[in-house]
Amino acid sequence: MGYIIKPLVTEKMTGITEKQNKFGFIVRPDANKIEIKKEVEELYNVTVTAVNTCIYAGKNKSRYTRSGLIKGRTNAFKKAIVTLKEGDTIDFYRNI
Repeated sequence: MGYIIKPLVTEKMTGITEKQNKFGFIVRPDANKIEIKKEVEELYNVTVTAVNTCIYAGKNKSRYTRSGLIKGRTNAFKKAIVTLKEGDTIDFYRNI
């Protein structure tokens, strides 16, 4: 277990959730669709109909400051978009 790192709560993902009943999660890079589906169903007591995954590569970034050029790299991650059965929903704000 432990394939899901955190739910993805962004403005774009919230719009998709409201229209299409899809929810996003940041998952471990070695997780496959079957493992993600099983874990979401156990954690949130919902029925998953489809799982789509995509891998994002880290990007090089640089910025100029008073002290000079600072170079860095953003993190690489894997994102899973989970489609739920009609009528099921996940409330990420329930415990707040």
